[in-house]
Amino acid sequence: MKTMQVREAKAGFSALVEAAESGEPTIITKHGKPAAAVVSVEDLRKLYPAKRRNFGEFLLTYPGGIELERNESPSRDIDL
Repeated sequence: MKTMQVREAKAGFSALVEAAESGEPTIITKHGKPAAAVVSVEDLRKLYPAKRRNFGEFLLTYPGGIELERNESPSRDIDL
């Protein structure tokens, strides 16, 4: 795994992206301390798998405990 400073990374950004695509991650340092890493999207998805849920599944995760009652009275008078 390569390590380089921010200044170097800016100058050779396209080379960093190509290296990441071929599976070679690079650590970017700022003031001598690791600050970021450039990795392939494949490696990123391994680290942070997408948790996609549809809206129905989201609603089913609601813990409940609240009883809601509907007010059946009309909110305004209607002339038809």
